[in-house]
Amino acid sequence: MSAVTDVGLDSLADFPLPPLSGAGDKEGRGRVLAIGGGARVPGALILTGIAALRAGAGKLQLATVASVAVALGVAVPEAAVLGLAETRDGEVAPDDGGLLAEAVAGADAVVVGPGMMDETAAGALAERLMAGFGGAAFVLDAAAMTGVHLACAAVRRLAGRLILTPHAGEMARLTGLKKEAVEQDPLGAARAVARDAQAVVIMKGAESYIVSPDGRAWRHANGAIGLATSGSGDVLAGVIAGVLARGASPLAASIWGVCVHGACGARLSQTVGQVGFLARELLPEIPRIMSEAGRGAPT
Repeated sequence: MSAVTDVGLDSLADFPLPPLSGAGDKEGRGRVLAIGGGARVPGALILTGIAALRAGAGKLQLATVASVAVALGVAVPEAAVLGLAETRDGEVAPDDGGLLAEAVAGADAVVVGPGMMDETAAGALAERLMAGFGGAAFVLDAAAMTGVHLACAAVRRLAGRLILTPHAGEMARLTGLKKEAVEQDPLGAARAVARDAQAVVIMKGAESYIVSPDGRAWRHANGAIGLATSGSGDVLAGVIAGVLARGASPLAASIWGVCVHGACGARLSQTVGQVGFLARELLPEIPRIMSEAGRGAPT
């Protein structure tokens, strides 16, 4: 198996983004569709959606339960918002894929999972969307990721266009391993899932690993302890989706997402404190960090 390559902001020149055209419009930077939230955690989708725009996506659609959709639209006026049917627990109903069909078909990057709590409902919805619609790349997060059957036809259909973002506890649920076993060999677990799902896997932790379906691996160890906070993973998913929408490959988008997210945390560690900064405070740092990375700034 190939050696692990360390990555940081100074490595991103090896994964160049599609060039921006001065004559282009928002359509040229792609459309992100983020699906998730619910009555209990509606704000997660706000973090994901704004992060996608901060990462340079041109257009944003947010899809969440109807009971919070209007409030979400007011909170994120830059987004078009779809109100979906919900379960008795306030989660997105898994059988509402029909309403999402047009949105998925028109998207370049789809994120499913931020703020979703019910693995059964979220996984069923994700499988339906992946199986049926469009040519978008998918990012699965939280319950939508742990609720999906990795051997299902929908996952096989997405081979090469799927990104999974587990932390150790989620990886344990994906693999059936104990959490302690994942923590002892996070890279091995990530390689196994990446191979079986033919997906890019981001194994999140104090050291994060990005693994391609063929087993190549990159390590990022330049984050910050303060990133272990509520909503941080929702921001990461949004950055990845925003870069995907701009035309980057799933591997490049994953590496950009992890490095930019980590650098935002490192910046806030210096300006706010080692811990105590909020996930929402990462958002305005994203375009600044990405601009610095484009000029070749070191990590």
